Amino acid sequence: MQARHVVTAVLIAVFGNQAAAAAQRSLGQPSARPNVVLVMMDDLGYGDLGSYGAPDVRTPNIDRLARAGVRLTDAYANGHVCSPTRAALMSGRYPQRVGIEKALADAADSAVGLPVTGTSLPALLKSNGYATGLVGKWHLGWKREFSPQSHGFDEFFGFLSGAHDYYVGTVIEDTTRVQLSGYLTDEITSRALRFIEKHSTAPFFLEVAYNAVHWPFQPPDRPPTADERRAPRRRLVQLPDDSVVATRADYVKMLERADEGVGKILAALEQRSLTRNTLVIFTNDNGGEWLSRNAPFFHRKATLWEGGIRVPLILRWPGVLPAGQTSRQVALTMDLTASILAATGTKAPDSYRPDGVNILPALRGESPVLERNVFWRIDQPVRRQRAVRSGRWKLLLDGGQLFLFDLDTDPGERRDLAAQRPDKVAALRKLYLAWTNDVSSPATAR
Repeated sequence: MQARHVVTAVLIAVFGNQAAAAAQRSLGQPSARPNVVLVMMDDLGYGDLGSYGAPDVRTPNIDRLARAGVRLTDAYANGHVCSPTRAALMSGRYPQRVGIEKALADAADSAVGLPVTGTSLPALLKSNGYATGLVGKWHLGWKREFSPQSHGFDEFFGFLSGAHDYYVGTVIEDTTRVQLSGYLTDEITSRALRFIEKHSTAPFFLEVAYNAVHWPFQPPDRPPTADERRAPRRRLVQLPDDSVVATRADYVKMLERADEGVGKILAALEQRSLTRNTLVIFTNDNGGEWLSRNAPFFHRKATLWEGGIRVPLILRWPGVLPAGQTSRQVALTMDLTASILAATGTKAPDSYRPDGVNILPALRGESPVLERNVFWRIDQPVRRQRAVRSGRWKLLLDGGQLFLFDLDTDPGERRDLAAQRPDKVAALRKLYLAWTNDVSSPATAR
């Protein structure tokens, strides 16, 4: 690490900042302003990747990321469903502070969206000279005032809703609606490659938000027939009792096509000698759906059981992060925001109050694993749950019942220890009440 800093100092002294950055790229060394590529999957199960134990899926490209970077075992989504997690990524804060605690519905929430503050992740990076792009899913508001561009994305190709047909319909290219011309996963990959090519000579931030493997479960080898294209559009929701049968095999094909896309993105970085100067992050927005493999955890998306919120998280940054390491650092989606801002040297105004923390020093081994308390809340008519994790302990309120689990010895949440440790129940409940009072306070909702 010290040798790299010496080289950097010499390059800056001789060439100046911009020329030094270019020289570093030519030498294959990380610069002070690395590129960032963030891949966020949709409804992927914790155990759906080869590097996370999947026995029936081939994900060689994502697994290659894990071998070349740091794989986290104790990472979580900020939300039990997609919109809260994406709000946390954009804001760097608990989604409760920005008023998005559930998946935004097209009709019921048409006037709702992520408030524009000027301190969203892409807006801050843009102020630091980064080109910013989003390809794929947004799901943080339909009105123009809530659009990706309003939050600092220079370029956008994708859709605003929570789900989309993989073959049929329109998507948005910046502000224009265009017909989907191919399989949506492939289209997202293609636009990601185009963005990298366009901005390869200057710092860029690219979020690749695949809608795979969210329903409808439409694999890449089964395009609709002409008659199906002419038929009334069927609903996107696809549950176990749906008249259109979906299988795990369909799901696996969808995931493997997204893995192919990740491989193409990594190859594009390599071809342009950007690998060593690019922080690549791979994660997911919540626990997996009913066709997912959430093992070794219990339950699924839309709950605060581990299967609903524990997610894969891999970070690769050659020469900065160690290769082939596994970390038990507890991390939330909003920590990625803080980590990206730190990695890119991006400053925020004094008024910005992030909840996320920079986890990169812990992943580099420069600091101990951060001990912290993390929180979740579901407050909907169909489900009310509360959860707090502190170290190895997790307290879960579900259906009016308090459960206590030791996640070190019981990650599957099968042995409730509430009766044996009422002291721990009381302590964690006190932590949760303090947190919910804080995030519910108007003074902290800036």
